[in-house]
Amino acid sequence: MKQIVLLLLFGFLVTPCVKAQELSLKKGKIIDAVPVRDSVTEDFAFYLPTTFDASKSWPLMVVFDMQGRGKQTLRLLKEVADKKGYIMASPNQVHDSLSVAKNILMTSRTLLTTASLFNIDKGRIYTVGFDHGGDFAAVVPSFIRGVEGVISIGATIGNPDLLSLKNPFHFIGIVGTSDYNYPDTRATKKLLNRLKFPNQIILFDGGHEWPKHTELYRALEYFDLAAMARENVVKDSTLIQTSLSNSLKEVDRRIAKKEFILADNLLEQLVDVYRVHLDNEPIKEKRTLLKKDKGFKARKRAENNVLFKESLLKEDYNFYLYEDAITYNYNNLGWWNYQMGEIKEFTESTQLGEKAMGKRLHGYVNNLAEENIKALQSEKPVDEEAVLFLWMLKTITNPDDYSYYLKVISKTAEHQDYGTAIFYVEELLKNGYTNKEELYNLEHTALLRITPEFNKVVAKYLKDARYDFIEE
Repeated sequence: MKQIVLLLLFGFLVTPCVKAQELSLKKGKIIDAVPVRDSVTEDFAFYLPTTFDASKSWPLMVVFDMQGRGKQTLRLLKEVADKKGYIMASPNQVHDSLSVAKNILMTSRTLLTTASLFNIDKGRIYTVGFDHGGDFAAVVPSFIRGVEGVISIGATIGNPDLLSLKNPFHFIGIVGTSDYNYPDTRATKKLLNRLKFPNQIILFDGGHEWPKHTELYRALEYFDLAAMARENVVKDSTLIQTSLSNSLKEVDRRIAKKEFILADNLLEQLVDVYRVHLDNEPIKEKRTLLKKDKGFKARKRAENNVLFKESLLKEDYNFYLYEDAITYNYNNLGWWNYQMGEIKEFTESTQLGEKAMGKRLHGYVNNLAEENIKALQSEKPVDEEAVLFLWMLKTITNPDDYSYYLKVISKTAEHQDYGTAIFYVEELLKNGYTNKEELYNLEHTALLRITPEFNKVVAKYLKDARYDFIEE
């Protein structure tokens, strides 16, 4: 892939103009679609904090959702943006189905338009995203200069090969301890430390999901402290002391709840972010004492054992999923069903480490199947048989997602494999699906729908069928 070089230096952008008033951008209200300058097809969701004052410069968060749900994503950050005083913009047309080049160009145009409307603090521009949005957020600074930092939630570095010592940025990862990306996030920290990129990893007790506002607030607080260290922001000693005091109280709370891994993670962050502002020896000492605690040692040892076991299982899943898909090994679906049963036992374990591992493995297998489906569907010609196998696998890894049953039913009916189609109709209805209208209008099922077997199954689970069937 050819690299794009966009020298987006905010010093030469036009000054704020009256167009912002013409667009009726109100403080405290998310605007769904602000037009991109000189474009009729692009727009972005936008938010001005309630404290906005046009006479001042403001930090900017560029938020990414790779499904074009800018307004919904900004809602998740609205409260934090208000508390910390951030403008937010989210390009609506960026999408994970588009090339990196197209998404970067749309992002740059959103930045240019935002900077033309408001007085943006050019030393405090950050990208934020969850999942694939987090991957892309971490790619942006490699192409657009002037982006100071990244908050990647439930994701890691989108493409480590793009990292350059000539263009470092501040990376903050936020990840749940039950998120399937948790082990990779730990590896990302090691990589960034080696490259001497400023970074922190913020952990929370949860899975592959948006964190609470406390973690998001903490990430922006770290950016503020870094800006004070660079003298982009006036140093506020009272704020620094208050922030540290609150964080140490949170450490004590986590230790009291025996959340040793979370407590140690927070202390590691505090040692790093406060070292340029005050004497951090007391923080180091507190961390040293925690590491000597028997409870911490036992928990850390258990986690290391679990992570090793997890890595071996993931290697197996990765190998067999690829092999089964390209060889159309339908006979091995039973093995996958057994594996999901094993994973379920982990998630129901009384051991916290195993419980978290089970949740991570479930998310990993489910995501692995999804990513392989996307990869196969992007190829020309599409290997439809391999895709069909993975659709079937998705009914095992994520049985509550009815869309994959419907895909399997449609595809097998298209090839007149009515036995398989009927099997998946029954599996679908067993799992609580009730949309009879959608089922009877499913593509390629015209002949299937009039068979006695189909209508018998429908009548069994949904009380009545559209067509009569005769018992022999």
